[in-house]
Amino acid sequence: MLSERIANAFLLWVLLGAAIGLLLPGWLQPLTGWIPPLLGLVMLGMGLTLRVGDFARILKRPGPVFLAAVLQWTVMPLAAWLLALLLGLPPLLAAGLILVGAAPGGTASNVITLLARGDVALSVSITALTTVMAPLIMPLWILLLLGENIDVRFGTLVGQIALIVLLPLLSGVLLRHGLDHLAPDTGHRLRRIFPAISAMAVALIVAIIMAANSGQFAQLSAPLVVAVILHNGIGLLAGFLLAGALGLPAATVRSCGFEVGMQNSGLAVALAMAHFGPSAALAGVLFSVWHNISGAALASWLRRRPVHPP
Repeated sequence: MLSERIANAFLLWVLLGAAIGLLLPGWLQPLTGWIPPLLGLVMLGMGLTLRVGDFARILKRPGPVFLAAVLQWTVMPLAAWLLALLLGLPPLLAAGLILVGAAPGGTASNVITLLARGDVALSVSITALTTVMAPLIMPLWILLLLGENIDVRFGTLVGQIALIVLLPLLSGVLLRHGLDHLAPDTGHRLRRIFPAISAMAVALIVAIIMAANSGQFAQLSAPLVVAVILHNGIGLLAGFLLAGALGLPAATVRSCGFEVGMQNSGLAVALAMAHFGPSAALAGVLFSVWHNISGAALASWLRRRPVHPP
């Protein structure tokens, strides 16, 4: 089916989006306001894959939610601090990397989990928990690792969850519930095509991010690029290995791995710009692109592998 082939080629679309964003920034820079609605569209599609019972089951097994959250809250900020130290990053670049590490989970992890055939309901729950806790977790790590206290507004984060994650997601769940009763064939067709729509939406988001920050990429240093790639890899590895070592189901392992390794780098960019300046935002900008590329590559590989043992 065409939609399945499009979803399986997710990495290709992300790379193409990144290239277009760099080559044609003037075309895409005016589209930065499209990012929240595009993410909302993706979350609506996720909601169509879920039933109310999926969330009820998560409440009965909170272990994986807290496992991934604790790993993200500890592994990512400490790895950022250690990499900045070992690679000798200048203070502003180090501050930006640590901001990325202290950030909550991002909606990109939910998209990647969907494309990798992971447990989407679990992924969304982890993202919601880490985002709600971000006003406490982020300033604590910034104060501890940087000696700076960054004011993270709770209302802004709650609004982001409601508008970009929870509202469209719940709308999708309700839409599926209605379609299952009134038009099951239509619901089935929508669930088949939405992974392809999600893939294209994420590729467009990457293109817009690249275009919006095209002027800053000339300032990237090799140590920062290495730090961002290693940072993302450490998070993915920690999430996958520990969840796997505990004998959790394959879909749960995939969700935990992507949640730990993929951050809300957009929030880190905004905080860096507000408190440190453009140079500090470079780590978040690079992470925004790289974690979509690495996540897409891993999701493309996992998508072809069975979720349950044969």
